[in-house]
Amino acid sequence: MKKITIPNTDLELSPMGMGCVNAGIRWEGKDAFRIFDAFLDMGGTVYDTARVYADWIPPEIGRSERVLGQWLHKSGKRHDIILVSKGGHPDMTPAVPDMHASRISAENMRHDLELSLRTLGTDYIDIYFYHRDNETIPAGELIEIMEEFRKEGKIRYYACSNWSTARMREADAYAASKGYRGFVANEALFNIASASMKPLNDDTLKIMDSEMQQYHIENPQNLAMPYMSVASGFFHKLYAGGADAVRNSEYYTPENLKIAEGLHGLMEEYQISLTQAVLGYLTCRDFTCLPLYGPRNIEDLKDAMRTFSIPFLKEYYPEG
Repeated sequence: MKKITIPNTDLELSPMGMGCVNAGIRWEGKDAFRIFDAFLDMGGTVYDTARVYADWIPPEIGRSERVLGQWLHKSGKRHDIILVSKGGHPDMTPAVPDMHASRISAENMRHDLELSLRTLGTDYIDIYFYHRDNETIPAGELIEIMEEFRKEGKIRYYACSNWSTARMREADAYAASKGYRGFVANEALFNIASASMKPLNDDTLKIMDSEMQQYHIENPQNLAMPYMSVASGFFHKLYAGGADAVRNSEYYTPENLKIAEGLHGLMEEYQISLTQAVLGYLTCRDFTCLPLYGPRNIEDLKDAMRTFSIPFLKEYYPEG
């Protein structure tokens, strides 16, 4: 399986990252250990978690990091993986979280980072992300916060999630002016159906639009890491339950129903699974993508990982 390298780093990453939002929810204890081990055995190295994951399920906070940290401690495999976590997300513990109540600040980022390190049982995080942006703070100030963490040895590299293209360019310009490496990755919502979605309920999420895609073509030093890479299971639910199963989905649009027909033909012609057909779209863009995928179980994981041995061609897919 071909690895992904990020220019001007020593990072070598698997072509897919394991999204760990289900750790502590869908898998716990030995079940979690088995799926984490299986991903590593399949050649996976990127484990993507966040301080906030599962905080919406009371009473525990940091559930995903706790489960992943328990596996790292028991397995002794910390140095075999690329550990990704994120901080500064709005508080998800209220019954109705306010996604516009920003927690991006030096104080909150340090608070989240220290908790992450302690919960994960490690001295450092390989790639640490701003989980949201705070556009009232100059991007340069936010770069300096991450640089301080890096100089302290608590993170190796830093990145952003749900930032606009303009803000990434602002951060890049500041980092270059100071001689800093700057952001190594960007997590944004991107999949075969994202260009034709209805407006999202959470407008703090950033969709990787054509402007952002062009940014990644021009800036390969900032790796695109799409989340919701299989469109939140929209096509799987559509195929299993018909239109009634997905009518309330943000993805339920005429354009995406047409894409569903094309995916069905692709599956039949090349004898591939639906997951492979959907993820395959991300393997043949004009810029490198490292999709994040949250499996339900080991069989899901095996199916998804096989995607990266299939020689997909861009002409199989619509533009968007």
